[in-house]
Amino acid sequence: MDHSSLYERILKAVDERAYFTPADAVDPAQRDAMREIGARLHAPDMDPAALRPWIHRLHAEGRIDRVHLLSALHVVAASPKVADWSEAARLAGEQELAALELGGPHLDANLASVDRHRGVLAFLRGHHSVALDHFTRALERQRTAENVGNVLAALLKLGEIEEAEEILAQVRRTLSPSMVADLSRAIDTDPDLAALRGPEPL
Repeated sequence: MDHSSLYERILKAVDERAYFTPADAVDPAQRDAMREIGARLHAPDMDPAALRPWIHRLHAEGRIDRVHLLSALHVVAASPKVADWSEAARLAGEQELAALELGGPHLDANLASVDRHRGVLAFLRGHHSVALDHFTRALERQRTAENVGNVLAALLKLGEIEEAEEILAQVRRTLSPSMVADLSRAIDTDPDLAALRGPEPL
């Protein structure tokens, strides 16, 4: 895979001339439900057997659409407690089809979610070049701190530390202050981004 070509695409995506701050990717009508799902997905006592039917109930009640249903189920399947790679891959494919069928103003954000899920799956399976390709596409479709962080993590896994540092410097010049703060928090807490942390204060 041509990393230099991906690197140019990444820089273009975060270039000052190209950069814009997207509206919240999630439809406001679904935002509260997605926050609830996120909190339960990341809870230390997350129980996949109990979480799946609850997510389905949210969809049945109309609180989340099919795209977000499949996205949440993918995260469960790819979580360390489940690690069902075949199911995670299947759900990403279904989510892509659901996003295309739904269309509308959130199409790019919904497809970015699919790219992100496929990137995470490749990353977790140790295919970091493939992950970088998916994460780059997600960033091009949706310029967010999360997508930048995923790109940086893949670059670091590939040993491209200087490139990651250059992208981080560019991002800090072009992202909104709130998004820079989100990315900084991710760098401070995510072990996959540890190489980008500054020196410890004396």
